[in-house]
Amino acid sequence: MPIPKAVLRRDPEWATPLLWRSELLNVLALYVRQKEMPLDQAIQLVQAGETLIGGREYRVSPTHVLDLAATSRCTAYDCEFVALSRDLNLPLVTVDPRLMKAFPETTVSLAGFVDS
Repeated sequence: MPIPKAVLRRDPEWATPLLWRSELLNVLALYVRQKEMPLDQAIQLVQAGETLIGGREYRVSPTHVLDLAATSRCTAYDCEFVALSRDLNLPLVTVDPRLMKAFPETTVSLAGFVDS
């Protein structure tokens, strides 16, 4: 799902844990294998993601991630984003209902982010 232009206008500088690229590549590879997306489009999306992130990739504490995962039952992958959000004192913009339920004080719905 592409990021709505209204979101980028509101906040053009995004931060992410280091694993973002692997997560994105995994999803895009699945789409390409299932013939839901052509390879050239997947490559363009990776390049757009790298432009959007612009080197704002951060390491997160493995202890913090494990603690969040153990108390929430969310994946460690997802908890890396939550941990970074908390470390930077920034909202985690998401469409994931499980994350929003587990971390309501940290997350904000993508729809709500656009509307506010």
